[in-house]
Amino acid sequence: MTTHYTAPLDDIRFALYDLLEVEKLFARLSGCETLNRETIDAVLEEAAKFSQTVLAPLNETGDRQGCVFDKATGEVETPEGFKHAYRQFVEGGWAGLTAPEEFGGQGLPEALGEPVKEMIDSANLSWGNYPLLSHGAVEALRVHGEDWQKEAFLKRIVSGEWTGTMCLTEAHCGSDLGLLKTRAEPDADGSHAITGTKIFITAGEHDFTGNIVHLVLARLPDAPAGVKGISLFIVPKFKVGKDGNIGERNALRCGAIEHKMGLKGSATCVMNFDGAQGWLIGAPDKGLNAMFTMMNTARLAVGIQGLALSERAYQNALGYARERLQMRALSGAKFPDKPADPLIVHGDVRRMLLTQKSLIEGGRALGLYAATLVDVQHRAADAGERERANTLVSFLIPIVKAMLTENAIECTNLALQIYGGHGYIAEQGMEQYVRDARITTIYEGTTQIQALDLIGRKTLHTQGAGLKLFLAEAGAFCAQHAGDAAVKEFIPKLGALAKEWGEVTLALGARAAQDPEEMGAAAVDYLFYSGYIALAYFWARSVAAAEASSHHADFKQAKRLTARFYYARILPRTRAHLAAMQSGAENLLAMPEGLFG
Repeated sequence: MTTHYTAPLDDIRFALYDLLEVEKLFARLSGCETLNRETIDAVLEEAAKFSQTVLAPLNETGDRQGCVFDKATGEVETPEGFKHAYRQFVEGGWAGLTAPEEFGGQGLPEALGEPVKEMIDSANLSWGNYPLLSHGAVEALRVHGEDWQKEAFLKRIVSGEWTGTMCLTEAHCGSDLGLLKTRAEPDADGSHAITGTKIFITAGEHDFTGNIVHLVLARLPDAPAGVKGISLFIVPKFKVGKDGNIGERNALRCGAIEHKMGLKGSATCVMNFDGAQGWLIGAPDKGLNAMFTMMNTARLAVGIQGLALSERAYQNALGYARERLQMRALSGAKFPDKPADPLIVHGDVRRMLLTQKSLIEGGRALGLYAATLVDVQHRAADAGERERANTLVSFLIPIVKAMLTENAIECTNLALQIYGGHGYIAEQGMEQYVRDARITTIYEGTTQIQALDLIGRKTLHTQGAGLKLFLAEAGAFCAQHAGDAAVKEFIPKLGALAKEWGEVTLALGARAAQDPEEMGAAAVDYLFYSGYIALAYFWARSVAAAEASSHHADFKQAKRLTARFYYARILPRTRAHLAAMQSGAENLLAMPEGLFG
């Protein structure tokens, strides 16, 4: 049985037009001035059509068939229909949707690119992984590449003729890139010979395109130890000269594909580089700078992946809850003409559905807000506005990535639970979403990595610059709507939590200054605590925006009641996370290692 998917265009449009007012925003951003609602709607509707009719039917096929690796040739065959879908994707102009026009893209803003990505990933996340890393490669080349590299590589990735990857991880070092061993030896022609093995490389090999452009982290011979000695190189599957001409097969090869829990239609490769020709991108030993250009984009994209899986699982669980007859409501039969009431009458089924709905719609608002900040960061005329957006989005990225993917674990599991035993059976399609969602909290930086990034680099090391901006924005909203009947029930709680968030952060910083272990011990709880408050802010904003909009009464009521549920049932989770982080590091570190046995 194949699960269904209908693109949530009503809520996407609400988030864009009513909540974030992107029409006003785009009117003052470079390259977006002529982007009107008619054009935006046309893009969304075509993306919905492509996702629903081309990609969604291949989702179950990809999971069942998986990818096939030919050990003799190192080639990968993707599941039935995947390659043809990619051709349609390229022909439709989707590959370069948000890429700069000067390189052949359409130059559309990220705030439009992200909902398109959500629809693609809801329809078929395994397929959506193939073009995912191309976006990051475009960003890295656009910012750090030389002119000839942009001409030879960037334009072909933007067109979809080629795809890109990120080759960072090695078996012995995981997320600790300072330990990587891949070497780069200079050659006489200005290129470098890249030697080493990278693992967990999404779309490292496939049959979509004739060439694959790998962005590889490696060390130059005289590089200093640790992360300060990492450089980034462009290493194509087929050699490419400075004149753009394609040469012979490069000395690199897929050594294996991983046998995974989920995302079986997405090839996750072991890539072996044996003196492969590569070209330095950016300055020597500054590879992490270029990597983080890719990483922020990729982390936002992975957060959207979590949102996408949550949405698809929720849609099917909701449909099942409306149709499946099971017992009677505790207060008496609601459908006396039927042999039993549908699942949706039962209180705990409603708890599970509302939990999903509140996390999905709140998460969509947060994710799209972050996308608008990316647009302001790159397109605003005022330097101060660009800097503010940069500070704010840098602060929010770890929250977006971690919360939306952790929420996906919760939402897909709740959706499966609503199906009961049938959800555990592969034929229903629900268990695939649980399996697919699991990796989203791991790749592009685990939840723990995001938490340390948030509390360390993005908060304590910046004296809370991004947090202060976000709290100021939330405070301004509370002041503006203090007398607003539509949101008056939410304002006191939101205002109190915003104040507490600042105080908790100061206290945590003071403890960390005395003992650095306090930061690590509190990090994940601090991230969840922060994330739930951030979602509360967007739920209050959503209610205010809905009330002021032209949406019908049912839409407004649904937003209000979902926000009320979120504040009553989900937001109290901040109390548990606060207590845990305030308990200190001692209860984690006191036990001697030997006593864990």
